[in-house]
Amino acid sequence: MAIERQYVLAAGGTGGHMVPAAALAAELAARGHRVALVSDERGVRFPGLFDGVQTHVLPAGRLAGGPIGWARAARHMWAGRAQAIDFYRDFAPSAVIGFGGYPAFPAMLAAFATGVPAVIHEQNAVLGRVNRFVAGRAAAIATSYADVARLKDGWRGKTHLVGNPVRQAILDIRERTYPVLEEDGIFRVLVTGGSQGATVLSQVVPDGLALLPIHFRRRLQVTHQARLEDIEQVRAKYAEHGIPAEIATYLPDLPEHLAWAHLVIARAGASTIAELTAAGRPAILVPLPSATDDHQTANAREITRAGGARTIQQSQFNPAELAKQMQKLGLNPQGLANAAALARSCGRPDAARDLADLVEGLA
Repeated sequence: MAIERQYVLAAGGTGGHMVPAAALAAELAARGHRVALVSDERGVRFPGLFDGVQTHVLPAGRLAGGPIGWARAARHMWAGRAQAIDFYRDFAPSAVIGFGGYPAFPAMLAAFATGVPAVIHEQNAVLGRVNRFVAGRAAAIATSYADVARLKDGWRGKTHLVGNPVRQAILDIRERTYPVLEEDGIFRVLVTGGSQGATVLSQVVPDGLALLPIHFRRRLQVTHQARLEDIEQVRAKYAEHGIPAEIATYLPDLPEHLAWAHLVIARAGASTIAELTAAGRPAILVPLPSATDDHQTANAREITRAGGARTIQQSQFNPAELAKQMQKLGLNPQGLANAAALARSCGRPDAARDLADLVEGLA
């Protein structure tokens, strides 16, 4: 009979941190454990991920703004650490699992102060700043990639490759066959820039698709997630080019769109890569150039080398280049299906299970 334990998940408020944390929370709950979430205001209100889970917002600063900003951040983090210590005394967690992001920092410091075992999970192919701060004192480090930059050699003995947990709805796609692409059938394209959209995709993709040969362009059916401020311009561009497109700022049914997509055009955030490889969908990836340590380029490397995606740096991402890559991928249905299989081969569908096993093993 399983022993019920309590676990605290600490994560920054972006989708890249929250999605794997939610997948682990679901796995731990299914095993009969209690879970609490520590995040910022964005994280505890993330739609549909932590319904019914006990949540806490802790003060957490961001190390920016020079000496004055650093001092202010330190005060916030110390206050958050004190609040987390008080919470741990009541909740008595068996372990604290940090997913990175500044809101996770006070929770990890409190774990060290109280002697609660701490695990960090790194979603990206470059160890993030907060995870670097705490990795030396963590009991275990879970990674999503076999090769992770900025991971010190001295930490490798406690490092475990588990993958990046994704939602069950994404894992369900893995059991469905890649949609058959007939020679003259509808070619479905999903365009997504992550939870906040991406203006560069909105600027380039409609015009790039318009440069495709007319027999190819007439087959397109597009679903495009765009920023609110870009949505009318994007809608007008697709209409001008005569390309059927559904445009939205948020796609609550994203797994279903991913299931029927023949090709995805996206950023290379950690959750995006994890979902593409779990589902087995080929992609054209445009890494965010301002991402810390250029981690999105590193994220895209494995699936691109395997042949499941093509990476275009943003400096080279223009309508002509997109149209060229689209034709290389899309004019050969069998080649596209092969790329889907290669993307799938990079997936780690048991990530949530393996991470939960690691966490339980600390007790």
